[in-house]
Amino acid sequence: MTRHVLVTGAAGGLGGAIAERFAAAGDRITGVDARYPVLRERLDAVAAAHDVAVDAIEADLSVPSAGEVVDRAWQRNGPVDVLVNAAGIWPATPLIEMTAPMWDHVLAVNTRAPMLTTVALARLARGRPAAVVNLASGAAIRARPGAAHYCTSKAALEMLTRSCAVELGAHGIRVNAVSPGFVAGSSQDVNPITDEYAAAVSANPLGRVGQPADVAAAVYHLASPDAAWTTGAVLRVDGGSSAGNPTLPVHWSGTTKAQSPR
Repeated sequence: MTRHVLVTGAAGGLGGAIAERFAAAGDRITGVDARYPVLRERLDAVAAAHDVAVDAIEADLSVPSAGEVVDRAWQRNGPVDVLVNAAGIWPATPLIEMTAPMWDHVLAVNTRAPMLTTVALARLARGRPAAVVNLASGAAIRARPGAAHYCTSKAALEMLTRSCAVELGAHGIRVNAVSPGFVAGSSQDVNPITDEYAAAVSANPLGRVGQPADVAAAVYHLASPDAAWTTGAVLRVDGGSSAGNPTLPVHWSGTTKAQSPR
């Protein structure tokens, strides 16, 4: 069955890959992003590659009316079956330099907007089944310098995912999250990172950097009938980096007398 899939942040590396994964299955795509020319180009390429209907909506998700993008998509292209909240920003701001507007802007885009779009979907659906997948981050469980606002926004997004799952399950709406590790091909024009930072965070037990397709596959699964009994879950797609650091040395080469079995 062809679904209508709404993807925020669809002009970005992850959002674009997610839109393409659903399009490859024949789904109709509505993409949302503040960068309309980039969004239009990306969706046109998706449409040409997979022969599916696409629509592009320009929107600033940092505003209190962010949820209206769901209404617009619904009116223009029919009921939304899948909502993917992939839009996000991660500016580098030392905590000692943090201001209220800086903090509020990150929380507005990364946490408030997914709440508003999910609520808008629930109000429109009125019992019609739907799936929501949020893009969380390993930053939700591991703080890092210059990212207090970002880490907090993603930790809050994980709890928002659980809260929405609890309240909306009775309405037939499943809400889950994918938590990516470091992924190559992110949007450098919006969220640039240095090579030094990439090298520092890319170590993981599987020994390779993640690709957008890895994350897109996980999002697709959580939105599919195969995950029909899954809601409130946070799926970590990070090569195992949240499980531990394989580059750490063994803490001690031997066994002390007190450690020896008796």
